Amino acid sequence: MKRCKSCGQSLSNEDKISDLPEALLLQILSLLPTKDVVAMTILAKRWRYLWKMVPNLEFDYNGRTTLETFSNNVCRCLLSHQAPVLQSLHISISIEEATSIDIAILLGIAFGLHVRKLVLTVYIEEEPFKFPSSLYNCETLETLEFGASFGSILVDVPSPVCLKSLRTLHLLQVEYKGDESILNLLSGCINLETLVVNRNGHDSVDTFTIASPSLQRLTIIDDTNGSVFEIYVPSLKYLKIEGRLGGGRYLLTENVPELVEADIDIDGAMYENILGSLTSVKRLSLKVSPLEITLPISSTFYHLTYLELCTYKSDWWNLLTFMLDISPNLQVLKLIGFKIQWDKFIDQEPWGKWNKPKNVPECFLLHLETLLWTCYEARLEDEIEVAKYILRNARRLEKATFSKLEICSDKRVEMVQELKSVVRASKSCQLVFK
Repeated sequence: MKRCKSCGQSLSNEDKISDLPEALLLQILSLLPTKDVVAMTILAKRWRYLWKMVPNLEFDYNGRTTLETFSNNVCRCLLSHQAPVLQSLHISISIEEATSIDIAILLGIAFGLHVRKLVLTVYIEEEPFKFPSSLYNCETLETLEFGASFGSILVDVPSPVCLKSLRTLHLLQVEYKGDESILNLLSGCINLETLVVNRNGHDSVDTFTIASPSLQRLTIIDDTNGSVFEIYVPSLKYLKIEGRLGGGRYLLTENVPELVEADIDIDGAMYENILGSLTSVKRLSLKVSPLEITLPISSTFYHLTYLELCTYKSDWWNLLTFMLDISPNLQVLKLIGFKIQWDKFIDQEPWGKWNKPKNVPECFLLHLETLLWTCYEARLEDEIEVAKYILRNARRLEKATFSKLEICSDKRVEMVQELKSVVRASKSCQLVFK
């Protein structure tokens, strides 16, 4: 104990952090890499054993030691773990030298600790690596994420699995031995709620079948060209599809009556089957070309209150007309642009003429309250006409916001004055320019 000469008060050299409650200390340690947590054991006697109770562990093989040394260190750490439940285990590893036996040992220890969340990231330069079958049989696992940061992982599931507690599954840049491996994997996840699939197209799958009665959130990121996805998900609430190469087909085999939100971004054909199955959706984002879209005549989006469309697909304004006609209860309309070299872009895209609605859409007469238009450039005549049409006909519109990225001051003044001069159907409509 030291005493301050100026005031005579005692100054303590005690470790204030060690005085914190154990629960708070464990929460702090859970935010650090495990190697740092273990290194902190030398700070104080209390810390010597505290790290063994940390519920979240993370190990990253950086190549500074041999793979055998890394595996042994991970095993020792897991075997020393004393928390009642291992909440999460993250392992990033290069498996140029590793075998499935090495991984199987680590998984066996982790499963013995009742791990709830398991994240496996691998780096491999040669042929696809296959995880041991024990990965697909754990009764306590609630979240499973695995993928390759470089190279690929082969999912080979010859028979049904047992992951009855699994709620979340991420399959990131992995390959599949065949259609049956996907069916066997998902059939063993009887309580699955969230599925993320990121495909790179190097596997032998003809039809990627997603059949899950319990699934509520589905994300598909498709980097293949010509994939077929058949989707059976009656309880789905959220759907996101990114078809980047334009050759995929995405078939929802039945309506999804509980769907709340959908985000569809497809470069190629937008098959009527998928859009026709989304009529119960409340929030919808479409990044598709109207030239590639059809819809059954009887389809109406009665529940849709929020619609988001991109303005960088050719003839996007005709997709807008199409959707306005079948969305009678729409309240919010968001149009999204992005920074592009307009002169070059306009020359390359086959922009057609805008087909105005034959009749004022019902949502304009009764429900539309908000218009958000980001990156409004006012470069195309039809784009300007769309903006004017909305202001002239949306009787319930309360606020119309136009934002831009880059536009010269003279052009901005002209654009603002042109929109302000429009006689608005809604006397209370507020124009906002950002």
